[in-house]
Amino acid sequence: MDNPRGRRRLEEYSKQFGTRWGGACPAQSLAGTGRPRSPASAAGTFTPKTRGRFGPSCNATGSAAAATGPAPMAVRESVVMKQYRGITSRSNKLAFILAFAVALLASLAAAGPAAADGWGHRTWQVQVGSESRDQEIQGMAFLPSEIFINERDTITWQANSAEIHTVTFLATGQALQDFNPFSADELQKRGNDYYDGKSYYNSGIMANVDVPGFPSVRSYSLSFPREGDFTYYCLVHGKMMKGTVHVREQGTDYPYNQGDYNRQSREQARSIIRDGQRLDASLAEQASNHKVMAGGDDGVAMVMRFVQPSVTVHVGEKVDFVNNGMGAPHTVTFGNEPKNIFAPSGDPWHFSGGDLSSGILLPGHTFTVKFQATGTFKYICALHDYMGMVGEVHVVD
Repeated sequence: MDNPRGRRRLEEYSKQFGTRWGGACPAQSLAGTGRPRSPASAAGTFTPKTRGRFGPSCNATGSAAAATGPAPMAVRESVVMKQYRGITSRSNKLAFILAFAVALLASLAAAGPAAADGWGHRTWQVQVGSESRDQEIQGMAFLPSEIFINERDTITWQANSAEIHTVTFLATGQALQDFNPFSADELQKRGNDYYDGKSYYNSGIMANVDVPGFPSVRSYSLSFPREGDFTYYCLVHGKMMKGTVHVREQGTDYPYNQGDYNRQSREQARSIIRDGQRLDASLAEQASNHKVMAGGDDGVAMVMRFVQPSVTVHVGEKVDFVNNGMGAPHTVTFGNEPKNIFAPSGDPWHFSGGDLSSGILLPGHTFTVKFQATGTFKYICALHDYMGMVGEVHVVD
C-alpha cells in the first residue's frame, strides 16, 4: 500500500545519502565514477549484509547487484519507516522523562513550608550573635530572632561571635536586670534540658572563642515539650537582644524550614554589618586627637574598636575616652590589668605611666586622662582586647 508521508520522508533521507526514491543503490552508483571497487565486487560476489543510518544498504555488488536491482519500494519503505518510528518513540520517551524530572525539581524548589514529621521531632539551629571577619563589628541579634517549632522539638543555639552573649529564659514574674558579671547564675548554665515554661533557664556565657576571664560555651540545646510563646534574652545586652520561640501542637505543619531560616539569618547578618560600617564612619567624624571614641553601639551593631586609636598630644594635655553607645560597656586600661577589671584604679589626672584603669565604662560615660610625661602609652579595653580593641597615646613636649 502506498504511503505518501513515508515516501516523502524516505525521499528526504535518500537525498542525504545520494539516492532517490526508486533509484539505484549506492553500490551500483559507483559504476563509471572511477572509484576503485574491491576484487570481490568486481567479480560479482555477495558481501556481508550491512545497514545504513536510516535503512538497509545493498547486500549485492557487481553484476549480481545490477541484475537484482534495487529492493522493492514497499520493502524499503517498510524497513526505513520502522526504524524512523523507533527513533521517534525513543525520543518521545526521553522528552517525557526529562520534562517530568524538570517539573519535579521545580516543585521541590518552590516548596517553602515543611510538613511535620508525623509524631517525631526536629532539631533546629539558631545563631547567637554575628560579626565581621576582623571582629570589629559585632551583631546584637539571635538569628533568626523568631522561630516556629512543634512540641518535643529541640533548638540548638550556636555561638556565632567573639562578643559574649547568653540565651536566658526568665522565670515567671522575674524582671530583666542589668548584667552582673559576678553572678554565677548569669555566667553559668542553669536549668535542665527540657524547658518547663516557667522557671529560669540560662545557657551561661556563649562565644565562639575563648574569652579571658569568662567560662564560655559554644552551643546550648533546649527541648520544648509544651505549647506556648516563649521570649528569651541575652543578659549581657538586655532588651536590645531578644528572641521568641513559638511552640505549636505536635504534628502542625511548619511555616518555614531550616533553609528558610538560614537564608533569612544570612541576609540579616549582612544588614547588621552594613549598619556597623555606617556607625563606624559616624564615630570617626566625632573623634580627634583629644577625643577617642571607646567603641559604640546603636542597638543593632557594635563597633569593638577605639575609633582613632592612635593619637598625639602634648605634655599637660587631656584625652577624653567617650562611650556614647547604648548598651556595651568597655574599659580604658593602661599598663597591667588589675585583678578586678571592673573597678577603677590609678590617678587619671596625673598620669606619667604605669597602671591605670577606668574600670567599667558604661554607655553615656567618659573617662578623662591628663598626661604629665612624654612617651608612648599603650592601652586596651580589658573586655574586648582579644577582638582587637587596643590603642596608644603619643605624648610629646
